[in-house]
Amino acid sequence: MTTTLPELSVFTDEARAWLRTIAPRRNEKVWGEGSDSVAVFENWSADEERTHTDEIIAYERAKFDAGWGALTWPATYGGRGLPLSYELAFRGVEQEFDVPRRTEMFSVTQQLIAPTIAQWGTAQQRERYVTAMLRTDLIACQLFSETEAGSDLAAVRTKAVQRDDGVWTLNGHKVWTSGARVADLGVAVCRTDQTVPKHKGLTVFLVPMNAAGVTVRPIRQMTGGASFNEVYLENVHLNDGYRLGPAGQGWPVALTVLAAERLDGAGLGLANADRAVELAANLSRELSEIERDRVADLITRSFVQRIAGMRVAQAMLSGVEPGPEASMGKLLATDTMARTSEVVRLLLGPDLVADGGGWGHFAWTEHVLGAPGYRIAGGTDEIQHNIIAERVLGLPKEPR
Repeated sequence: MTTTLPELSVFTDEARAWLRTIAPRRNEKVWGEGSDSVAVFENWSADEERTHTDEIIAYERAKFDAGWGALTWPATYGGRGLPLSYELAFRGVEQEFDVPRRTEMFSVTQQLIAPTIAQWGTAQQRERYVTAMLRTDLIACQLFSETEAGSDLAAVRTKAVQRDDGVWTLNGHKVWTSGARVADLGVAVCRTDQTVPKHKGLTVFLVPMNAAGVTVRPIRQMTGGASFNEVYLENVHLNDGYRLGPAGQGWPVALTVLAAERLDGAGLGLANADRAVELAANLSRELSEIERDRVADLITRSFVQRIAGMRVAQAMLSGVEPGPEASMGKLLATDTMARTSEVVRLLLGPDLVADGGGWGHFAWTEHVLGAPGYRIAGGTDEIQHNIIAERVLGLPKEPR
């Protein structure tokens, strides 16, 4: 039986009508009014993070219950089975309204972890977790990175040992975890077999963040905030129902998460690049030739990033899973963020490092200090270069 898709124009009109019932329209941005924050990573306290998280959850639940969440998911999970073009159209309309801005943790939950459980989870896990995550009844975080492993995820040292009664005991230390203070579940990559090659001795677990032995400690950033955390797992006991995917085959499960993570980063930094261009247009002086050149370069590069993102979206619309294109998008994003910092430093000079009270000036310190972190987050630039070299250019792997 063929399902007739709604006309896209009718779909967006209906979405706009629903959004009007729950949120005011955003006023056209006026330079010098409203928040001038361009922070890359939020500097919330624990209480502020909880408050903002609750606001986002309330909106996401209302959206899901009204049929505007999980648009591309099948009805089994509360979705409507629509093509990705409808999801993108809804996001475009959503930007017209003053709804809570989703933090990274919600993208992790709905776009990374929920699809991974749908693909790798047991029937019981799919029933228990997927819809709950899409509706944000449960929030998840990634327990992947470790200080000793760096970007080599397969080198994790966190261990999971199974007893005769089937219960697993986890011990280890994870780092750079966003949302750990408010998450319900953590998806942890653990070493379960020391006798096989590192990629074959891994298993993934769903770890309740309130389980005995789980300790979350915020990491202070040089911006002064604490967006990230380190998580200690000390004799955390989990029954086998918390194992995600086959034992010893956690590597492909982890890759499912990482592939979605790199796709999710295609639009990183563009909003702040646009804001930097606005800054150049609103300075109370003429720009020098060098400044005009740098601003023009930033505009050009941001358009290149947008085009690359459109290619990735088009591949997904065609049912093709993007490969190296996602890595290219990540590199373009981190480059845009770095060049945004360069332009702002050139335009503001001393006003960037001394708070003179001017709107849209000193606030840029948070971007300049935070942007370098994305060269590490979501797979380092070096990892992305390797993917492109091997999969696009066909270059041989470096001998070890």
